[in-house]
Amino acid sequence: MELGINLTQILSAFVVLFVLIDVSGSIPIFLSFKGEGRDVNPLQAAIYSFIIMTAFLFVGKWVLNMFNVDVSSFAVAGALVIFIISIEMIFGVEIFKNDAPGGSKTLVPIVFPLIAGPGTFTVLLSMRAEYDVSNIIIALFLNMIIVFLVLRYLNVVEKLLGIGGVYVLRKFFGVIVMAIAVKLFTSNINSLIASLSN
Repeated sequence: MELGINLTQILSAFVVLFVLIDVSGSIPIFLSFKGEGRDVNPLQAAIYSFIIMTAFLFVGKWVLNMFNVDVSSFAVAGALVIFIISIEMIFGVEIFKNDAPGGSKTLVPIVFPLIAGPGTFTVLLSMRAEYDVSNIIIALFLNMIIVFLVLRYLNVVEKLLGIGGVYVLRKFFGVIVMAIAVKLFTSNINSLIASLSN
């Protein structure tokens, strides 16, 4: 099978996933876990996230069909979730409570929902309709390298960005995430309404 490698698609998918994963905006959360002595394994976090999101890329539509949910409905619901995430990022409010059980924080909440969350799941399904799967996987892999490096060298990243840098990046990416949510909502709501009227 010939791989349809396309640099434009890889770059586009990479940027969208990078913005939604928002590893730089999550640095304060990572630092708080570290300060509490909670165990976070950078390599495991990157590998688990990659496996979960790649698996969802292939079986996500099948899972939705099991529950009789079409991609448009999932995309609209996901757009609302992404929109709420953007509100958190821009206005500094907490809507999604971090109520994960104690112990290691690698799987919950680092992998899910901070890295592999509803927003990334929605976008992965949406991108599959437009991009070649191989390009999405490459973009996903590149993002996981960044996730690993940020978690591995958390103190260095904090010093480079500074508290102000992390704050500005989070606000900036929050606006981009909100724009992605609006675009995702408007591009799927029409097809959803059309399917309901049939």
